[in-house]
Amino acid sequence: MEPLKNKIDFAAIVCVENANPNGDPLNGNRPRVNYDGHGELSDVCLKRKIRNRLLESGYSIFVQSDDNRVDDYRSLRSRAEGVLKNIDMKDEKQYREAACKQWLDVRAFGQVFAYKGSEDGSGVSIGIRGPVSVHPAFSIAPVIDRVTSIQITKSVSGEGDGTKKASDTMGMKHRVDHGVYVFFGSMNPQLASKTGFTDEDSEAIKSALLTLFRGDASSARPEGSMEIYKFYWWKHNSNNGQYSSAKVHRSVGSKVRVKEGITEPMRIEDYYFPSKEEIEQELPGLKCEVIEGE
Repeated sequence: MEPLKNKIDFAAIVCVENANPNGDPLNGNRPRVNYDGHGELSDVCLKRKIRNRLLESGYSIFVQSDDNRVDDYRSLRSRAEGVLKNIDMKDEKQYREAACKQWLDVRAFGQVFAYKGSEDGSGVSIGIRGPVSVHPAFSIAPVIDRVTSIQITKSVSGEGDGTKKASDTMGMKHRVDHGVYVFFGSMNPQLASKTGFTDEDSEAIKSALLTLFRGDASSARPEGSMEIYKFYWWKHNSNNGQYSSAKVHRSVGSKVRVKEGITEPMRIEDYYFPSKEEIEQELPGLKCEVIEGE
Protein backbone atom coordinates (compact mmCIF):
# COMPACT_ATOMS: atom_id res chain seq x y z
CA MET A 1 0.00 0.00 0.00
CA GLU A 2 1.25 3.43 -0.97
CA PRO A 3 1.62 6.29 1.53
CA LEU A 4 -1.04 8.98 1.72
CA LYS A 5 -0.91 11.18 -1.39
CA ASN A 6 -3.50 13.87 -0.67
CA LYS A 7 -3.53 16.22 2.27
CA ILE A 8 -6.46 15.83 4.66
CA ASP A 9 -7.98 18.27 7.16
CA PHE A 10 -10.77 17.59 9.63
CA ALA A 11 -12.85 19.24 12.35
CA ALA A 12 -15.10 17.77 15.01
CA ILE A 13 -17.88 19.19 17.17
CA VAL A 14 -18.12 17.59 20.62
CA CYS A 15 -21.21 17.91 22.81
CA VAL A 16 -20.80 17.49 26.59
CA GLU A 17 -23.70 17.10 29.02
CA ASN A 18 -23.06 16.60 32.74
CA ALA A 19 -19.58 15.12 32.35
CA ASN A 20 -15.96 15.90 33.13
CA PRO A 21 -14.46 15.73 29.63
CA ASN A 22 -10.84 16.17 30.71
CA GLY A 23 -9.87 16.68 34.35
CA ASP A 24 -6.92 18.88 35.30
CA PRO A 25 -4.69 17.10 37.88
CA LEU A 26 -3.15 20.46 38.85
CA ASN A 27 -6.59 21.78 39.81
CA GLY A 28 -8.16 18.97 41.83
CA ASN A 29 -9.26 17.19 38.63
CA ARG A 30 -11.74 19.94 37.81
CA PRO A 31 -12.59 20.23 34.09
CA ARG A 32 -9.84 22.04 32.21
CA VAL A 33 -10.53 25.68 31.36
CA ASN A 34 -8.32 28.35 29.82
CA TYR A 35 -7.82 31.90 31.07
CA ASP A 36 -10.94 33.06 29.20
CA GLY A 37 -13.10 30.48 30.95
CA HIS A 38 -13.51 28.30 27.87
CA GLY A 39 -13.39 24.55 28.39
CA GLU A 40 -10.46 22.59 27.02
CA LEU A 41 -9.65 19.00 26.07
CA SER A 42 -5.92 18.51 25.59
CA ASP A 43 -4.56 16.99 22.40
CA VAL A 44 -3.05 14.22 24.55
CA CYS A 45 -6.53 13.38 25.86
CA LEU A 46 -7.95 13.22 22.32
CA LYS A 47 -5.09 11.06 21.01
CA ARG A 48 -5.56 8.69 23.94
CA LYS A 49 -9.19 8.19 22.97
CA ILE A 50 -8.24 7.71 19.30
CA ARG A 51 -5.71 5.05 20.30
CA ASN A 52 -8.29 3.30 22.47
CA ARG A 53 -10.79 3.16 19.61
CA LEU A 54 -8.15 1.84 17.20
CA LEU A 55 -7.08 -0.76 19.75
CA GLU A 56 -10.69 -1.91 20.19
CA SER A 57 -10.96 -2.19 16.40
CA GLY A 58 -8.06 -4.62 16.29
CA TYR A 59 -5.20 -2.37 15.21
CA SER A 60 -1.72 -2.75 16.67
CA ILE A 61 -1.07 0.19 19.01
CA PHE A 62 2.22 1.00 20.75
CA VAL A 63 1.09 3.48 23.43
CA GLN A 64 -1.50 1.47 25.35
CA SER A 65 -2.95 2.68 28.64
CA ASP A 66 -2.83 0.19 31.52
CA ASP A 67 -6.61 -0.22 31.67
CA ASN A 68 -6.84 -0.91 27.91
CA ARG A 69 -3.70 -3.01 27.50
CA VAL A 70 -4.12 -6.11 25.30
CA ASP A 71 -0.66 -7.64 25.77
CA ASP A 72 1.63 -8.59 28.65
CA TYR A 73 4.05 -5.67 28.32
CA ARG A 74 3.90 -3.31 31.31
CA SER A 75 5.97 -0.48 29.83
CA LEU A 76 6.73 1.09 26.47
CA ARG A 77 10.33 -0.10 26.67
CA SER A 78 9.35 -3.71 27.32
CA ARG A 79 6.86 -3.59 24.44
CA ALA A 80 9.42 -2.13 22.04
CA GLU A 81 12.14 -4.59 23.07
CA GLY A 82 9.76 -7.53 23.08
CA VAL A 83 8.13 -6.92 19.71
CA LEU A 84 11.21 -5.56 17.91
CA LYS A 85 13.68 -7.84 19.65
CA ASN A 86 15.40 -8.77 16.40
CA ILE A 87 16.02 -5.14 15.37
CA ASP A 88 19.15 -3.35 16.57
CA MET A 89 18.31 0.19 17.75
CA LYS A 90 21.69 1.34 16.50
CA ASP A 91 20.36 0.84 12.98
CA GLU A 92 18.00 3.81 13.19
CA LYS A 93 16.60 3.52 9.67
CA GLN A 94 15.66 -0.13 10.05
CA TYR A 95 14.25 0.47 13.54
CA ARG A 96 12.06 3.35 12.34
CA GLU A 97 10.72 1.30 9.46
CA ALA A 98 9.99 -1.69 11.68
CA ALA A 99 8.24 0.42 14.34
CA CYS A 100 6.09 2.24 11.78
CA LYS A 101 5.14 -1.01 10.08
CA GLN A 102 4.22 -2.64 13.39
CA TRP A 103 2.16 0.08 15.11
CA LEU A 104 -0.49 2.32 13.58
CA ASP A 105 -0.19 5.04 16.22
CA VAL A 106 3.57 5.30 15.59
CA ARG A 107 3.17 5.86 11.87
CA ALA A 108 0.24 8.24 12.54
CA PHE A 109 1.35 10.36 15.51
CA GLY A 110 5.06 9.58 15.63
CA GLN A 111 6.99 8.44 18.70
CA VAL A 112 10.26 8.96 20.54
CA PHE A 113 12.09 5.76 21.48
CA ALA A 114 14.56 6.95 24.12
CA TYR A 115 16.12 4.46 26.53
CA LYS A 116 19.17 4.42 28.74
CA GLY A 117 21.84 1.83 28.02
CA SER A 118 22.05 -1.10 30.41
CA GLU A 119 25.85 -1.42 30.59
CA ASP A 120 27.85 1.74 29.87
CA GLY A 121 25.15 4.24 30.84
CA SER A 122 24.87 5.59 27.30
CA GLY A 123 21.46 5.93 25.74
CA VAL A 124 19.73 5.56 22.43
CA SER A 125 17.12 7.97 21.12
CA ILE A 126 15.16 7.51 17.91
CA GLY A 127 12.57 10.14 17.01
CA ILE A 128 9.76 9.62 14.51
CA ARG A 129 7.59 12.51 13.28
CA GLY A 130 4.04 11.48 12.46
CA PRO A 131 1.79 12.96 9.75
CA VAL A 132 -1.34 13.24 11.90
CA SER A 133 -1.67 16.32 14.10
CA VAL A 134 -4.58 16.94 16.47
CA HIS A 135 -5.32 20.30 18.08
CA PRO A 136 -6.70 20.74 21.60
CA ALA A 137 -10.48 21.20 21.74
CA PHE A 138 -11.98 24.43 23.12
CA SER A 139 -15.58 25.19 24.00
CA ILE A 140 -17.50 27.63 21.84
CA ALA A 141 -18.90 29.45 24.88
CA PRO A 142 -17.29 29.81 28.32
CA VAL A 143 -17.98 26.93 30.71
CA ILE A 144 -16.37 28.39 33.82
CA ASP A 145 -19.86 29.15 35.24
CA ARG A 146 -21.17 25.75 34.10
CA VAL A 147 -18.82 23.67 36.24
CA THR A 148 -20.59 21.98 39.14
CA SER A 149 -18.68 20.45 42.05
CA ILE A 150 -20.31 18.09 44.51
CA GLN A 151 -19.02 16.39 47.62
CA ILE A 152 -19.37 12.62 47.76
CA THR A 153 -19.08 10.14 50.62
CA LYS A 154 -18.41 6.43 50.90
CA SER A 155 -21.06 4.17 52.38
CA VAL A 156 -18.47 1.58 53.45
CA SER A 157 -15.07 1.67 55.09
CA GLY A 158 -12.14 1.25 52.76
CA GLU A 159 -9.92 -0.31 55.42
CA GLY A 160 -10.01 -1.68 58.97
CA ASP A 161 -12.70 -3.74 60.68
CA GLY A 162 -15.54 -1.44 59.67
CA THR A 163 -16.17 0.04 63.11
CA LYS A 164 -14.70 3.40 62.16
CA LYS A 165 -14.91 5.39 58.98
CA ALA A 166 -11.56 6.28 57.47
CA SER A 167 -10.50 9.84 56.69
CA ASP A 168 -10.95 9.17 52.98
CA THR A 169 -14.72 8.85 53.19
CA MET A 170 -15.18 12.32 51.69
CA GLY A 171 -14.39 13.26 48.11
CA MET A 172 -15.27 15.64 45.29
CA LYS A 173 -16.68 15.16 41.80
CA HIS A 174 -16.77 17.83 39.13
CA ARG A 175 -18.70 18.13 35.89
CA VAL A 176 -19.47 20.50 33.04
CA ASP A 177 -23.25 20.89 33.02
CA HIS A 178 -23.23 21.77 29.31
CA GLY A 179 -20.59 22.58 26.75
CA VAL A 180 -19.94 22.33 23.03
CA TYR A 181 -16.30 21.98 21.97
CA VAL A 182 -14.56 22.04 18.60
CA PHE A 183 -11.18 20.64 17.60
CA PHE A 184 -9.22 20.39 14.36
CA GLY A 185 -6.60 18.15 12.82
CA SER A 186 -4.60 17.45 9.69
CA MET A 187 -2.82 14.63 7.86
CA ASN A 188 0.41 15.54 6.06
CA PRO A 189 1.45 13.48 2.99
CA GLN A 190 5.10 14.56 3.19
CA LEU A 191 5.47 13.02 6.64
CA ALA A 192 3.23 10.10 5.66
CA SER A 193 5.77 9.14 3.02
CA LYS A 194 8.39 8.78 5.77
CA THR A 195 6.28 6.62 8.13
CA GLY A 196 4.28 4.65 5.56
CA PHE A 197 0.94 6.12 6.68
CA THR A 198 -1.63 5.13 4.03
CA ASP A 199 -5.13 6.07 2.84
CA GLU A 200 -6.38 2.98 4.69
CA ASP A 201 -4.78 4.31 7.86
CA SER A 202 -6.47 7.68 7.37
CA GLU A 203 -9.85 5.94 7.08
CA ALA A 204 -9.11 4.05 10.31
CA ILE A 205 -8.39 7.35 12.09
CA LYS A 206 -11.56 8.82 10.60
CA SER A 207 -13.67 5.93 11.89
CA ALA A 208 -12.07 6.27 15.32
CA LEU A 209 -12.88 9.99 15.41
CA LEU A 210 -16.50 9.41 14.44
CA THR A 211 -16.96 6.98 17.35
CA LEU A 212 -14.51 8.67 19.71
CA PHE A 213 -16.52 8.26 22.90
CA ARG A 214 -17.78 4.72 22.43
CA GLY A 215 -16.50 2.52 25.23
CA ASP A 216 -15.14 5.60 27.00
CA ALA A 217 -17.69 5.74 29.82
CA SER A 218 -16.62 6.21 33.44
CA SER A 219 -18.05 7.70 36.62
CA ALA A 220 -16.80 11.08 35.39
CA ARG A 221 -18.19 10.55 31.87
CA PRO A 222 -21.41 8.48 32.01
CA GLU A 223 -22.44 6.68 28.84
CA GLY A 224 -24.07 9.15 26.45
CA SER A 225 -22.79 12.27 28.21
CA MET A 226 -20.26 12.99 25.42
CA GLU A 227 -20.65 12.61 21.67
CA ILE A 228 -19.25 13.68 18.34
CA TYR A 229 -22.18 15.79 17.17
CA LYS A 230 -20.87 16.83 13.74
CA PHE A 231 -17.74 16.00 11.77
CA TYR A 232 -16.10 17.83 8.84
CA TRP A 233 -13.62 16.10 6.50
CA TRP A 234 -11.66 17.66 3.63
CA LYS A 235 -9.51 15.65 1.21
CA HIS A 236 -7.40 17.94 -0.98
CA ASN A 237 -6.47 17.14 -4.59
CA SER A 238 -2.72 17.45 -3.99
CA ASN A 239 -0.11 16.63 -1.37
CA ASN A 240 0.43 20.30 -0.45
CA GLY A 241 -3.29 21.02 -0.28
CA GLN A 242 -5.44 23.48 -2.19
CA TYR A 243 -5.57 25.76 0.87
CA SER A 244 -3.61 26.04 4.09
CA SER A 245 -4.87 24.08 7.07
CA ALA A 246 -5.38 27.35 8.92
CA LYS A 247 -7.78 28.63 6.25
CA VAL A 248 -9.61 25.31 6.03
CA HIS A 249 -10.07 25.08 9.80
CA ARG A 250 -11.15 28.73 9.91
CA SER A 251 -13.97 28.00 7.46
CA VAL A 252 -15.62 26.15 10.36
CA GLY A 253 -14.06 27.74 13.43
CA SER A 254 -14.97 31.31 12.46
CA LYS A 255 -18.61 30.37 11.84
CA VAL A 256 -19.46 28.08 14.75
CA ARG A 257 -21.19 30.28 17.32
CA VAL A 258 -24.02 30.68 19.78
CA LYS A 259 -27.18 31.74 17.94
CA GLU A 260 -28.23 35.37 18.13
CA GLY A 261 -30.54 36.22 20.99
CA ILE A 262 -29.28 33.37 23.22
CA THR A 263 -27.18 34.59 26.12
CA GLU A 264 -26.76 31.29 27.95
CA PRO A 265 -26.71 28.25 25.64
CA MET A 266 -28.04 25.17 27.41
CA ARG A 267 -28.48 22.67 24.56
CA ILE A 268 -26.96 21.80 21.21
CA GLU A 269 -29.81 23.54 19.35
CA ASP A 270 -28.60 26.88 20.76
CA TYR A 271 -25.57 26.83 18.43
CA TYR A 272 -25.08 27.55 14.75
CA PHE A 273 -22.88 25.25 12.65
CA PRO A 274 -21.88 26.01 9.04
CA SER A 275 -23.35 23.88 6.27
CA LYS A 276 -21.45 21.98 3.60
CA GLU A 277 -22.55 24.53 0.98
CA GLU A 278 -21.40 27.49 3.09
CA ILE A 279 -17.96 25.97 3.63
CA GLU A 280 -17.46 24.98 -0.01
CA GLN A 281 -18.46 28.49 -1.10
CA GLU A 282 -15.61 29.88 1.00
CA LEU A 283 -13.17 27.23 -0.28
CA PRO A 284 -13.91 26.88 -4.04
CA GLY A 285 -12.77 23.56 -5.50
CA LEU A 286 -12.33 21.80 -2.15
CA LYS A 287 -15.07 19.33 -1.31
CA CYS A 288 -16.20 19.08 2.28
CA GLU A 289 -17.80 15.95 3.69
CA VAL A 290 -20.11 16.71 6.61
CA ILE A 291 -21.11 13.76 8.76
CA GLU A 292 -23.76 13.95 11.43
CA GLY A 293 -22.94 12.32 14.75
CA GLU A 294 -24.00 8.72 15.27
